[in-house]
Amino acid sequence: MKQTLIIGASGQIGKKLTQLMLDNNQHVVALVRDKSKLSDIHDDKLSIIEEDLNKDFEHAFKHCENVVFAAGSGGHTGVDKTILIDLWAACRAADYAKNNDVKHFTMVSSIGADAPSEGPENMHPYLVAKHMADEHLIHSGLHYSIIRPGSLTNDTGKGKFTNQRPEQKEQATITRDDVAKALLFSVKNPPKKSTITEIFNGSKSIDEVLPS
Repeated sequence: MKQTLIIGASGQIGKKLTQLMLDNNQHVVALVRDKSKLSDIHDDKLSIIEEDLNKDFEHAFKHCENVVFAAGSGGHTGVDKTILIDLWAACRAADYAKNNDVKHFTMVSSIGADAPSEGPENMHPYLVAKHMADEHLIHSGLHYSIIRPGSLTNDTGKGKFTNQRPEQKEQATITRDDVAKALLFSVKNPPKKSTITEIFNGSKSIDEVLPS
């Protein structure tokens, strides 16, 4: 039985992805800090592991072929949590995945992670954390997909994408619904070669935007 581990499955994107995967008949292992946040999802294909990402969470990787790292410290925490979750936990997740022979690792990164110093000053710690986590994954030896969404919105998903960064900053956005759809595609259609892709809402279907 193929299983996908979703790290941060109770977050805004992670929970949407969890439900999408279950709806698509995928078996999910949801790693969360508080399982009550998934109490409204009931499915025989769902297993929930409650664990703090600041502790050892390698046991969650057992029997999982795919991993999606969708955890994040959130916009209301300090730099300390950004370092511990967006950087350190992400790096440890890649190491655990390597130790457990995971076939494909999908990382939820961010636009601007390629050049943190070019982003807004208040975003530098976050972008540096994402950059270093991405670099760790790139050099891990894992087969990976790094997804770098534009600025996230809570609008209803459009189901249309582009991987070309819009010239106007205010157009470089994507709904959380659509990020979840992109992650589902990544899990179901791992690329032949490891990839890094920026995604935004646009005019194309997801299979035209993400390599497979």
